[in-house]
Amino acid sequence: MSVVVVDDHLLGDIMGGMTPRALASLLRRNDLGTTNLYYFRLRRATLGGRGGALTGSWSAERREDAARALTVLAPGVSVLPMRNLTFRMAELARDYPLSALGAEAIAATEASGGRLCVWEGDDGPNIRACCETLGIRYQTITRN
Repeated sequence: MSVVVVDDHLLGDIMGGMTPRALASLLRRNDLGTTNLYYFRLRRATLGGRGGALTGSWSAERREDAARALTVLAPGVSVLPMRNLTFRMAELARDYPLSALGAEAIAATEASGGRLCVWEGDDGPNIRACCETLGIRYQTITRN
């Protein structure tokens, strides 16, 4: 099986039982993965309670439930250790205009041989262009 690496928005949807239809279809045939930095951003958003694009529309109860659920990721969610990715991340950041978050997302997807799926509101042109150049499958997902 291949791995679908998801961003923090989509991981939050999955953990909250609101997986977008297009992503649910992919996950029936593929394993689920995310990155350390996406996981961190989701944890920070659920604990911070300040709102914002990631969890701003969530009720306080949903944020609390998500924070508890994220204490330990479900067994089916893989996160490649960053120590295994840092060299490749540094190469990517050197060769492409990528942030650490973008470099990790691409390195993790590349290492897993999978596809990178992001919420359409997080469709970054630099990440997209790098994926296209490297032949990495990249897909935006519309949230329900």
